[in-house]
Amino acid sequence: MSNNPDSTPKLSDGQLELLFRRLNLANTRSIYQEVAHRAEKENWAYRDFLALLLAEEVAHRKQTRLQRFTRKAHFPFFKTIDEFDFGLQSSLRQSLLGSYLGPDFVTEGRSLILYGKEGRGKTHLAVAIGYRAIQNGFETLCASAAKLIEDLSNASKRGQLQETLLTYTRPHVLVIDEVGYLSYGLDAANVLFHVVNDRHLKKRPMIFTTNKPLSQWGRVLHDEDLAAAILDRVLERGRFIQLDGVSGRTRHLDLKEIWPATTDRLKISGINGSKFLEPTHASAMLAAMVSKAYPSSARTLRSKASIDWSQSWFAR
Repeated sequence: MSNNPDSTPKLSDGQLELLFRRLNLANTRSIYQEVAHRAEKENWAYRDFLALLLAEEVAHRKQTRLQRFTRKAHFPFFKTIDEFDFGLQSSLRQSLLGSYLGPDFVTEGRSLILYGKEGRGKTHLAVAIGYRAIQNGFETLCASAAKLIEDLSNASKRGQLQETLLTYTRPHVLVIDEVGYLSYGLDAANVLFHVVNDRHLKKRPMIFTTNKPLSQWGRVLHDEDLAAAILDRVLERGRFIQLDGVSGRTRHLDLKEIWPATTDRLKISGINGSKFLEPTHASAMLAAMVSKAYPSSARTLRSKASIDWSQSWFAR
């Protein structure tokens, strides 16, 4: 490059605008004049001026990408992990979710089942983990189990199952919300298995939220064998976490006065209360429950390679 000052190209503002557009530097186009005036006033080196323009452009693109991926995720609401009230949980701590908040969650293809009654924060946690994946540079999609099953069921009837499957198998992270909340068609297990199996083979993580014990998934999905196969794949590299405590939606109410937790309430429907007043150990309950309903999944649950009983299942 010539050192002759007269050889320095002189570009008009209009010509600079065209170059910025050609290079798709939208943010730089909007700020360069202000930055240039500041650089002249403070006598910046050319290198510093260029470095600031590039840093601002990269930051703007990162923010734009974050916003775009968040919109595409179709979260039912926006929540972050910092907004979750761990004080409502007796055993769950943020440290137990650490492996799900970093990029390894996606690159290692881990999955997660969040189980609990209504209002315990299952969807909040699922959205927060999905959003953290977006912050780490990955694409997330969130869909209710009812919508996913209906979409794939209708596509199957039209002979377009494979094309529609891509909607749910392409994103790096898939959140399937509210398994068991609504009733599904008789092909529910079949279409859901297609999604789970494809993502399992590609080591793409899934997050499920459910209010149903694992032993009831076969009844919910209308197929015990396929439900067992689904759980077997999800839990091979996954965790099962129970959320307890009070409902975050109704914690301001004294529900003991409205809905007393006694056997008298159960007898209204003709159901006798439990003979066991003390809860049994969570892991033992889960092992017996799944072993009876899904023998193949029970083997997965017992495997120390995929499940850490003390920290993973009920985090007790």
